Amino acid sequence: MANRLSELLLAATIACTIGVSALPAAAEDIAAPDHARQREILRLLKQDCSACHGMRLTGGLGPALTPDALRERPPASLVATIVYGRPGTAMPPWRPFLSEAEAEWLVARIRQGATDAP
Repeated sequence: MANRLSELLLAATIACTIGVSALPAAAEDIAAPDHARQREILRLLKQDCSACHGMRLTGGLGPALTPDALRERPPASLVATIVYGRPGTAMPPWRPFLSEAEAEWLVARIRQGATDAP
């Protein structure tokens, strides 16, 4: 069972990496969701993600989601974590609630420290 989960995680990681490996680094380079959806996504970040990552996103059960903490992490890896989750951890897949493009936009915002609603 554990080997099968590892295989599935590896396959999802490879597929996701291939699909999103050319992510732009800046939020303004990514097609932004409409204004209302941006507010919804940032509300999800503040209400749901902060339950594990801390109210200020400085860490808790999950790691910090601050620009400094994420500086060395590839955006594609962060998008894959949001979309597919991390099996065996408390990090769930958010694909039912966010598209890959929305996750890209969110990662760019978080990496810039721009997590307040527009």
